[in-house]
Amino acid sequence: MTSRLPKLVAFDLDYTLWDLWIDTHVDPPLRRMGDAVNDVRDRHDQRIAFYRDVPEILHRLREGSVTIAACSRTSAPDLARRALSLLLVPPPAGHKGEAPTPAISFFDEKEIYPGSKIKHFKELHRKTGLPYSEMLFFDDEHRNREVESLGVTFCLVPSGVDDRLFERGLAEWRKRHPVEVAEDAAGNDDVGNTESA
Repeated sequence: MTSRLPKLVAFDLDYTLWDLWIDTHVDPPLRRMGDAVNDVRDRHDQRIAFYRDVPEILHRLREGSVTIAACSRTSAPDLARRALSLLLVPPPAGHKGEAPTPAISFFDEKEIYPGSKIKHFKELHRKTGLPYSEMLFFDDEHRNREVESLGVTFCLVPSGVDDRLFERGLAEWRKRHPVEVAEDAAGNDDVGNTESA
């Protein structure tokens, strides 16, 4: 049986993908020691790393041909982009011989600048042409639930994205779109992205 994925999954950065505020806890310059995987350091040796399950989630979305977006209202957008450029994501499970991938290459869209998440999602809609109903957003701040007024499915992240929370977000999105999921379960190929359950 297959389960359809949203066409776009967006993530906030701070306390959603990594456990810090990039604009207050990190002091440039940033550096990576050689090919260290999922480990970037700042001037004071503060570690920047994705939460444990994030790399596999990114690989899973990429394999499902889902558009991945970063949506952050940080006041340090250049530093956030630099961290994403330096962070190396390990290869997916079962592909140990492959080289790690710069995290930034997983993100098809990057809306990283101060302001309302409504603005971020309007830009995503404009750039991708995807309907809001095909978007799922993970964020640690309850106030950003405002994107639901556009039709985006919002999933609150109380303590970092992990597999269980990711699945909960997908389940909520599927619950809101039962017709599309039912069509997909019946084998309709033109419904959207699929993945093996």
